[in-house]
Amino acid sequence: MQYIYYTIAAIVLYFLSDWILVMIEKKRGKQFEQQRSLVFLVIIMVLAVSTFKAIELLVNS
Repeated sequence: MQYIYYTIAAIVLYFLSDWILVMIEKKRGKQFEQQRSLVFLVIIMVLAVSTFKAIELLVNS
């Protein structure tokens, strides 16, 4: 069951990270040119580490 939680979280985090990146670009007024993938990676990594740790704590408690 734990794998289902991780899979659902990963899918949600992918779309959430993309939405956050688009919002940052709108506030900035232009798209990130060459760094777009790097910014996306940083956003999704921060969200993934915190979310997966929360899932681990909830499932194992």
